[in-house]
Amino acid sequence: MKSFLQEVVDEVLEMPHELNEFVFILPSKRAGTFLKNELLKKNRKTTFGPLIYSIEDFVQELSGLKLSTNTILLFEFYQVYKEITEEEATESFYTFSKWATAILQDFNEIDRYLIPPDKIFSYLSSIKELDHWYLQEHKTDLQKNYIKFWNTLKTYYEVFSKRLLDQQIGYQGLIYKEAVENLELYIQNNSSKKYIFIGFNALNTAESTIIQEFIDIANAEVFWDIDAFFLEDKDHDAGLFLRHYKNTWKYYQRNPFKNVSNHFTQEKDIEIIGVPKNIGQAKYISKLLKELHIKNPKLNSTAVVLGNESLLIPVVNSIPEEIKAVNITSGFPLNLSPIASYFNLLFEMIENENENGWYYKYVIDFLAHPVTRTLFTIEEIDYSSLLIKVINEENIVFLSIDFIKKHTSAVFDELFSYCFFSIKKIGIQEIIKKSLTLTLKLKEIYSTEKQSNNLFLEYLYRFYELFNQIDVLNKKYGSIQSIKELKGIYKEYVLHESVDFKGEPLEGLQLMGVLESRNLDFETVIISSVNEGVLPSGKSDGSFIPFDVKNAFGLPTYKEKDAIYAYHFYHLIQRAKNVYLLYNTEPDVLEGSEKSRFLLQLNLNKQPAHLVKEIIASPLVTAQNKGIQQVTKTPLVMSALRRIAERGFSPTSLTNYIRNPIDFYYQSILGLKNEIGVEETIAANTLGTVVHNTLEELYKPLEGLELKSEMVEEMESKIEELVRKQFRKVYKSGDISRGKNLIIFNVAIKYIEKFLIQEKKDLEKGAVIKILQIESDLRVEIKIPELEIPIYLRGKVDRVDQKDGMLRIIDYKTGKVNQNDVEIIDWEVLTADYKYSKAFQVLAYAHMLKDLTKGGMVEAGIISFKNTQNGFLKFAEKDKPGYYAKKQTQITEEVHEKFLKELKVLIIEIFNPDTPFIEKEIN
Repeated sequence: MKSFLQEVVDEVLEMPHELNEFVFILPSKRAGTFLKNELLKKNRKTTFGPLIYSIEDFVQELSGLKLSTNTILLFEFYQVYKEITEEEATESFYTFSKWATAILQDFNEIDRYLIPPDKIFSYLSSIKELDHWYLQEHKTDLQKNYIKFWNTLKTYYEVFSKRLLDQQIGYQGLIYKEAVENLELYIQNNSSKKYIFIGFNALNTAESTIIQEFIDIANAEVFWDIDAFFLEDKDHDAGLFLRHYKNTWKYYQRNPFKNVSNHFTQEKDIEIIGVPKNIGQAKYISKLLKELHIKNPKLNSTAVVLGNESLLIPVVNSIPEEIKAVNITSGFPLNLSPIASYFNLLFEMIENENENGWYYKYVIDFLAHPVTRTLFTIEEIDYSSLLIKVINEENIVFLSIDFIKKHTSAVFDELFSYCFFSIKKIGIQEIIKKSLTLTLKLKEIYSTEKQSNNLFLEYLYRFYELFNQIDVLNKKYGSIQSIKELKGIYKEYVLHESVDFKGEPLEGLQLMGVLESRNLDFETVIISSVNEGVLPSGKSDGSFIPFDVKNAFGLPTYKEKDAIYAYHFYHLIQRAKNVYLLYNTEPDVLEGSEKSRFLLQLNLNKQPAHLVKEIIASPLVTAQNKGIQQVTKTPLVMSALRRIAERGFSPTSLTNYIRNPIDFYYQSILGLKNEIGVEETIAANTLGTVVHNTLEELYKPLEGLELKSEMVEEMESKIEELVRKQFRKVYKSGDISRGKNLIIFNVAIKYIEKFLIQEKKDLEKGAVIKILQIESDLRVEIKIPELEIPIYLRGKVDRVDQKDGMLRIIDYKTGKVNQNDVEIIDWEVLTADYKYSKAFQVLAYAHMLKDLTKGGMVEAGIISFKNTQNGFLKFAEKDKPGYYAKKQTQITEEVHEKFLKELKVLIIEIFNPDTPFIEKEIN
């Protein structure tokens, strides 16, 4: 395969000019590197080299202006905005920056396409005036301000442009506009050179004017890179722009249109591959590279082109180890680096400070960051993790610097001053200075032998540059007045910056984005994310200029952008022999839409020499891993089950198995518990614990005694004191003095008061109540001959008493329980449906107390504190559904036997090695 640049070089070297007389202008610097390489290979004599420019650099040369960064432009524009806008109407820099970026982009497009600013701004203003035309004579203030904004755009543009020109800087569009102004003079002063424009496609009006001027009056030529198939098809988007130039430029009325090739119709193996999700594509690219590496170990003339550049890191991490030579053209986005998220979390934390201190969620997020852990680790002790543990255990919602210092080492006091500081006490410039110092402190750590990390040092260098630039700009302009504004400009900066990878640009595998592939040709091409919304990118357009206005003034819309993507896509395929096109079969909002129209076009435009194959790659995760979880009972699992059986199954663990076996596996077998976290609002389980513990403290001294009204009255006097004591014990440092927590505190008191009132009512009616057991630990053996191992059932019963001769086994519930929750008709569902978990639990307690209750009348049930008016909700066996069913509420020997039968079935299932733990869908 002869590449486009090779064809150009062959023709250029035949021209009657010395090499140093040429000036080459290409779409990108990367294309210039490849052109230089071709010239080195083909040129046979010693000579000075030619000048090689990217179009952006060449236009700067023409204009005499220097391209400014987006950050500087934003600061400069804010100065203009403040000069023009009345002081009372002036927005903060943070609010301004939200819309100013889009305005700057519109200014850029207007200048790049040489649109007369008077006309377009006047047109826009008139349209907005019409949009807000009403029969009413007077407009509202909102309408007046809206229209005033559009009327002021022209003034913003003029003053801003003049301000930049005075400083000899500009945005890209302004530089293009000035270049056109200086064009004639530049050509006169550089008439001895031969100008070669190579491989352009979608030209803005300024570029089109510049190139036409050069080829009309200067010694210049243009080499286009287009296939006849696309150029001659009037409807094909890949040739849209070049057809227009061929048909409308005066130069081509008398001169040939150079470098129309016929490569697309030649032999090609094309595979269209559907792969689920982005990570799946990265893994599939790895598989393809392994196969290609076997055939061609050097992978020369092989490129991976990322339609979606967010795949860069997954693809880099998936490159097979045996592939040593890789050149990555795309830079690593700075906003994806760990240092970016570190500073983002730092700013989030200090921004969310109030009079009580820093909010725990932001502090924990900051402390949990890997960079923070590295910063606060000394002698293998991770103080970040220790501090997080204390915050969770002590239930601290707001933290002070004193609390943080108390629970860490004094060694970190200096570092703390750079991370934990009050924004009320220091200014923004001091915060920027602290950020600079912090980058230097991190540099010291990551430069040590133990923590040495060259990549992190590269990140830190860029962040030092970043904060340095913000520091200089804010000293000059003073626009950043708050931490919110600092965070906003910081995010804007890192969003547009990247860290370049080092590599050999001319050897081995090439990994790049779509735009970096301009002018380059490869025999083997792998393109990822060929989905609508990615390739092409679709209608995303952050602009203040409506579509119709853009159309009327010749500004590019999404239609032109789609044509640009079409050109790049087909250019990659044009000279390639082996093409792999991957698309995401399961896209979402962030990952594009259905498979790209380009893939459908390929099938429609399939040439006789094209071998097109479509496949759907198998998912790289199994359905089991993706959907329902399943865990096999290995010997280790069986051993763990035997240990649990010997210790004793609790009713809660067994109902947990009934609800979802996989939860039982995680919690009971693996011992994984839900992570303890800070409880801002008192949780339901905390309320339950407080009520249970308070009742235990009230009733425990009464075990073995007959309950009297005086005893209840004495208990009533202690309720608030004991509830407060239990909240301090369980809820730690949590605040119960206000808000929802104060309400929940009073709810706990109310629950216990209502319970004791009911006790008094029963006693006043003549009931005889004797307290037998309070919070007693129970453990009994369950004999199951089939298992041949000791099995125990254990638990803690809330209360056992005797009321009027009836022994009652009582379980307290702070949640709502109804009578039908403890009733059963069909015993087989007891261990199959979690709906009957409460009935299962009270029956389990009754069975564990069987020896105590022999020969007497026994009932078991629940007292629901949300349903105290219904009193003691007794377990009942019903003969049929419905209101008129007969109920058996006593726990008889027959009930024990029925329960024991179902319990044994459940435990045998748990111990069956052939029955895995299978996840249940929980509604």
